[in-house]
Amino acid sequence: MQYGRYLEEFEVGAVYRHWPGKTITEADDHLFCALTLNHHPLHTDAHYAAERTQFGRNVVVGNLVYSLALGMSVADVSGKAIANLEVESLRHAAPTFHGDTIYAESRVLAVRPSQSKPDRGVVTVETRALNQRGEEVCIFRRHVLVPRRTAMPDLQPPDLAPPP
Repeated sequence: MQYGRYLEEFEVGAVYRHWPGKTITEADDHLFCALTLNHHPLHTDAHYAAERTQFGRNVVVGNLVYSLALGMSVADVSGKAIANLEVESLRHAAPTFHGDTIYAESRVLAVRPSQSKPDRGVVTVETRALNQRGEEVCIFRRHVLVPRRTAMPDLQPPDLAPPP
């Protein structure tokens, strides 16, 4: 199984559909809010959300949606990365609610060799998070520094057999 790609394996225009998706539960949202110290009642207080917001229910915190889509893309895009260089843009296009399932796909926008180090290059991808209805809920562009194939040996998973 491949985990990430070398620079030579990226092609402008290629689209990677990441699998599997993730259904976001109320517990997922509340845990993420607690971990990131985001205590806005829009995300954590059902009564407040029902009575005081345009949505009438809790909205999943946007950075959870972004983080899920980013994580989903690792196996296809940045699994061999030397570094994530930059998130160029991030836009939340629509709300996500408890019980929504998020899927993600990434399109390769640019591939260029490094100007200073011949063993690597920069890949630019745009990742879209879609809900179960195919509605775009989050979109972001990022630049990833990846090695050339000749720069890194393929790593094999460790042998997990017990010692003799």
